[in-house]
Amino acid sequence: MQYLNENKNIPQNLEQSIKNNPKLHPYFDINFQGIKPKNYCGFLSIENQSYFIIPKITDDNNQNLNTFIYMLMYGYDVKLKNEDLMQGINVEHHIYELFIRLFSDTLLDEFKKGVFKQYITMQENLKVLRGKYIIEQNFNNFYHQNIYCEFDEFSMDNELNRFFLYAIRIFKKYSSYSNLHRCEAVLDEVAYFNVYFKRLNIHFDRMNSRYKKSYEVALMILQKLIPMTQNSREKSFAFLFDMADVFEKFVGRLYQEINNTTELQNEKNYGSLKLRPDIVINNLIIDTKYKKVNSRKELKRDDKYQMYVYGKNFKCQDTMLLYPKHIENIEDSLELGKGDDLIRLKLQSLDLGFDGGYSDFITIIKYRLEQISE
Repeated sequence: MQYLNENKNIPQNLEQSIKNNPKLHPYFDINFQGIKPKNYCGFLSIENQSYFIIPKITDDNNQNLNTFIYMLMYGYDVKLKNEDLMQGINVEHHIYELFIRLFSDTLLDEFKKGVFKQYITMQENLKVLRGKYIIEQNFNNFYHQNIYCEFDEFSMDNELNRFFLYAIRIFKKYSSYSNLHRCEAVLDEVAYFNVYFKRLNIHFDRMNSRYKKSYEVALMILQKLIPMTQNSREKSFAFLFDMADVFEKFVGRLYQEINNTTELQNEKNYGSLKLRPDIVINNLIIDTKYKKVNSRKELKRDDKYQMYVYGKNFKCQDTMLLYPKHIENIEDSLELGKGDDLIRLKLQSLDLGFDGGYSDFITIIKYRLEQISE
């Protein structure tokens, strides 16, 4: 296992493999000076070699890897069983295995309560009339002893279960987790089809809402899993996360626990202007920024305008830009506008460094956030 740091040049022995895989190009900066990851972290398996791309939080790679995985687990609400933690899955197993286990365990638990079925409209040539007699098709019915009918059947062969079967068969290429096979066996009456994400038309209601988490986890895995070869012996693939999304999800969930009135991504329309700040807590607006900033001199003008517009339209005089601490710490404040148009803006960095277990990590980071928000 080798560690690669985000925004740092990768080893030369890996450069050619990345250049030869166009699917990886959006996740790396490639120029004459070399190749380095963008703000994406996660797992790479190339030519049977394993690599972790990890955030630069401290000078200790093991701590950085732990922090990244803890943030993923908490931000995406991954709950592991005690035996998984005992096996050290949070560090030594591949990151994607965490989410495959979450998907499989959650889905199997719901299957045990009953497989989702719904009425599907079908048309068939039958010996006896069932449902509606279709006049036009029966005029041209070559099977004169049969009746062409349209009827509804209560079936597990529906779009949601087809999606689950598709996901399971993809995941089985990269994991041998036993619950994947159990879930597949449950769906033995479901037809297999390739799924195109942009054409998915799955709606959740009181009949199937208990499957929503399994669906969201499976969709997230499929969107972040990047297969790079069809060679069954050499499973080259990537499983990468945009760290801006990870940081936002992680901090947002923590603030929800700190204050249950916290609103996340609450979109409001002001005429033709749509505003959606990351976090709103009482009279404070917080926007997370996953970038390296050491002083107010490095603050982008667009970020100032964004926070000013948030403050004015949400009628909050206090706003905050929250950054992860990248070795250096930032703590500053400035005023935007004046008089009745004054908006106060704090610049704060959150120290994510911690050498310890998952539960203690969440506790200490929550405490740090409370101190920042006072």
